[in-house]
Amino acid sequence: MPLYQGAACAIRENLERLLRGDFVPVIPVGCFTEAQLARINEVRLQLGWHELEENEILFKGLHLLKSRLKDGYLVEDMVLQICSAMAHTSIVMIDPKMSCLQNDTPREDGYGNFVRDRAVFEMTARKPRAELFSVMPKGDYKKPPKR
Repeated sequence: MPLYQGAACAIRENLERLLRGDFVPVIPVGCFTEAQLARINEVRLQLGWHELEENEILFKGLHLLKSRLKDGYLVEDMVLQICSAMAHTSIVMIDPKMSCLQNDTPREDGYGNFVRDRAVFEMTARKPRAELFSVMPKGDYKKPPKR
């Protein structure tokens, strides 16, 4: 399983603390499957980028929180989006502008959409590890009400 046991709770805690304006640490939350990591490194080398040397995903959550709050999502929605996007069956999507995992199995989001959750990674700032930078529920045409 790409997310560590207890990672959903740790992610939720970071996001809730950020909402209160607290400082939060960068925390380890999971890893890629062997197949995902192999594909990530294969594409990164083709693009002339460094390989990921360590298979650990870190998380802080500030960018993700700001982005999804603007869309009206709750912390619990963000945790569900992350858990879905980080599924062991999620596919690697990398181009020169972003590195992602996307769950291609549609998930009912509770707002009238079937979404494919996409996790976006920053892979240089925390070198040699990846940081879960954001998550996007692709196909969320009906946004939650603004809070």
